[in-house]
Amino acid sequence: MLSFIKIRNLALVEDVTWDLGPGLIGVTGETGAGKSIIVGALKLILGERADRTLIRNGEDACTVEAAFALRETTAIDAILSESGLEPCQDGELLIKRTVSLSGANKQFVNCSPVTLQVLKAIGEFLVDLHGPHDHQSLNSRERQLEMLDAYADVENRTKDYSAAYRQWRSAVAELDELENSERANEQQIDMLRFQAQEISSAQLKPGEEEELEARHRISANGSRLVELCGQITGLLGEDEGGIMPILRDLGRHIHELEKIDPAAAQMFEGFKSAQIELSEMESSVADYSAELEIDPEELEQLEQRLHTLQTLKRKYGPTVEAVIAFGDDVDKKLARIENRGEEIEKLRTTVTERRATIDKLGKALTKERTKAAPKLAKEVAEHLADLGFKRSVFESQLSALDEPARAGLEEVDFLFAPNPGEPLKPLRLTASSGEMSRVLLAVKSALAKHDAVPLLVFDEIDANVGGNIAEAVGRKMSELGATHQVIAITHFPQVASLAASQYVVTKEIEANRTRSSIRQIDGEDRVEELARMLGGKAESARAHARSLLAGQET
Repeated sequence: MLSFIKIRNLALVEDVTWDLGPGLIGVTGETGAGKSIIVGALKLILGERADRTLIRNGEDACTVEAAFALRETTAIDAILSESGLEPCQDGELLIKRTVSLSGANKQFVNCSPVTLQVLKAIGEFLVDLHGPHDHQSLNSRERQLEMLDAYADVENRTKDYSAAYRQWRSAVAELDELENSERANEQQIDMLRFQAQEISSAQLKPGEEEELEARHRISANGSRLVELCGQITGLLGEDEGGIMPILRDLGRHIHELEKIDPAAAQMFEGFKSAQIELSEMESSVADYSAELEIDPEELEQLEQRLHTLQTLKRKYGPTVEAVIAFGDDVDKKLARIENRGEEIEKLRTTVTERRATIDKLGKALTKERTKAAPKLAKEVAEHLADLGFKRSVFESQLSALDEPARAGLEEVDFLFAPNPGEPLKPLRLTASSGEMSRVLLAVKSALAKHDAVPLLVFDEIDANVGGNIAEAVGRKMSELGATHQVIAITHFPQVASLAASQYVVTKEIEANRTRSSIRQIDGEDRVEELARMLGGKAESARAHARSLLAGQET
């Protein structure tokens, strides 16, 4: 569930921390108090596009933080892993998003920065958000099919089918590419052959360029290197001005001093080793100088080779390794084109075999969907009857596709007829706003045991319904609260009274600034709020409020 959400500088909210519990949570308040800010904050957490106009006036940025306590994190961990992030620890998931006027927006999951796409992918597994005009899940055939699959409990079958479908499409794309290359003109083939020959004849080796550059640097500066070696050995040697005669004189002085005061010997412990090292250095420099050869022919060969490498790099890649890789790709393309007849036959066989696999998996999936569709429709119809649609008809209709699709061999359409005598039509074409809200709630109730999304948010979906229906809507939400955390933003006291906990959003003005806040209400405070929602603060309204709460308790 959602454990807490912290909102700073979002619209009318300056700083609010909201701790939430399980079950049905009612959120009430007067119109304009800021209840919609809760939905806006959740949408930011879910990775929806940010509107900088929501930043509180006078502030540079707004921030929303949320903590989720989850029983199942497999799907979310997979998304985090693909993004190079650590999985959730002990089911805890922390999300933070900051939107700034400067446009430097940031989002974090478990304190690690993520892209908005990652946040949106995670959000789909956390919250199902619905408002009076927000029913994409019921209007989308793809989402309807996902709902049916959740009800049918065919997650493993859908995964197997999707994997096989991707393999089939990959083979089809590969075959199409090869068949198209068969029609490539001779000029293109000649170009590939020229590239392959040019790279192959160069006999490139990884790391070769660095070695050549080092050798060229030495060869091109041979005279200067000999000159420097002579100067070094001259300064180190026995000639006048060299170091060695000076060191011998220094050694005699040190020896005489040690005779007089043996305790002073420790000051000169490093002298002899330094004298030996300098002598060895002189010898090494002399040997190095003797090995230096100034060979104009070798220098020319090195320059030609480096020129060849530079030419190939300009054509085929930024490094020698990239040129080698380019050549390998060209060789593969040529081999495929030159042997395309055999390759095409192999791919055709692969495509046929993979198509047979998805047909087999798809038919098994179709069988399970066909069994589940009428059961889902019946259960949804029963919930619809509880919500006031006593004689409505609901069906889950499967239609076979001409070609396999990513999700299977068929598509689904939820059909609905709210009144007797009306023909069944796709739900997206028939239901009004108020009807759609109740159908959504009926579908969610039918899927309650199968829906893995932990938090359901209903933003005034009880709008445009009467008092009795509002109570039925509230009872359905309360039933959903047994398996999900449910937030109901409502104006109906019949719904709010059924909540396990109720929060009220209020607005206050201080120092010419408006602030919205949220607090939990119990006891008489809850009675007063329900009485306000019932239309007044008279004792009769309070008595009605108490009776609603008493009904909840029973």
